[in-house]
Amino acid sequence: MVSPHQQMFNLDGHVALVTGASSGLGRRAATVLAEAGADVIGVARRAEALADWAAIGKDNVGGRRAALPADLSDEAGVATMCETAQQTFGPPDILVHAAGVNMRQPAADVTPDSWNETQWLNLAAPFFISQTLVPAMAEKGWGRIVNFASLQTTRAFPAGIAYGASKGGVGQMTRAMAEAWSADGINANAIGPGFFPTELTAAVFADEARSARNAAQTCVGRNGRLEDIDGPILFLCSDASAYVTGQILMVDGGFTAK
Repeated sequence: MVSPHQQMFNLDGHVALVTGASSGLGRRAATVLAEAGADVIGVARRAEALADWAAIGKDNVGGRRAALPADLSDEAGVATMCETAQQTFGPPDILVHAAGVNMRQPAADVTPDSWNETQWLNLAAPFFISQTLVPAMAEKGWGRIVNFASLQTTRAFPAGIAYGASKGGVGQMTRAMAEAWSADGINANAIGPGFFPTELTAAVFADEARSARNAAQTCVGRNGRLEDIDGPILFLCSDASAYVTGQILMVDGGFTAK
């Protein structure tokens, strides 16, 4: 028998769309949601890695998985992806925006093109995807949006001016989404990961001394593990977070608490 508290985290009957699902935290989030019962559409540029993620799910308990290769770098790509996604398992009612880019350019090296690409992928694309898919959620009276913030949402890092600006924007956008859509049953929140071993942070983890310094700055004394994102993602995408909206949940081992 399933208790009411266990049922809170059950995602049977829900459809989730996860961008950046081919690797790292996006892939982990997509896997967790599928294992919780949701039908999950994984979106990313890399078709082969995405297909591998979808194929793994065929032998696992949980919801269905579908790979949707897409380029989200412009308006046309976003529009096409949203149209296809809605035809896959029906309109998504859970959105996890994990796709992003960090070019790590010193301020003097940032160009209009690199600035615009960063702002579009990290900030604009999540908004326009949400804007397109929110009406179906509002009609249902239930939805969950989870944006990916960052340590750089509130702190400045070297060679991080474009990325930091985009992630600062994600924090404010999350609050504005909550104000705009929560009355329709659509909660919008963000996760702010600390240092996790992903492709975006490969250079950081390759430098053992730097990685050790980052771990020492946390309250728990270590860097993140991929499984550390499981609980926060499931919480924010389920009925367990019914009265939580407009918040940034920092999953950083206490890095920003110091």
